[in-house]
Amino acid sequence: MFGLIWTTGVGVRDYLQRCMPSNILIRATHRRAGLKWGVPAMLVAGVYLVVGGGLVQWIADGGPGWLNLAVLVCLWNALKFVINGPITLVMLLRACAEESPARTPVRQGSSSPGTSAETLLA
Repeated sequence: MFGLIWTTGVGVRDYLQRCMPSNILIRATHRRAGLKWGVPAMLVAGVYLVVGGGLVQWIADGGPGWLNLAVLVCLWNALKFVINGPITLVMLLRACAEESPARTPVRQGSSSPGTSAETLLA
């Protein structure tokens, strides 16, 4: 029984990771080309909060109770995007630091420790 529950949970998680728009966007911001979009993607959290607030108002005005689940999903996704911004910023800084030695131009000529500009001119 435990194996069936575990397998079902793994299947649901895999489906949600592949098909839910918020998870697709967060996964895209974790690639090297998408790291620069991690902080601007935090603005999506505002959209989720506005939608969640609208749903709460609808529930308060007599809407169906099952919308509380949609409010939880909106809050969870907003939290994911707020946390994702600083994570991608740190990942971008780390990637830039690793790439910076590769971007520095190679100096032409020999630069042995005993040579200076005055000895080269003489």
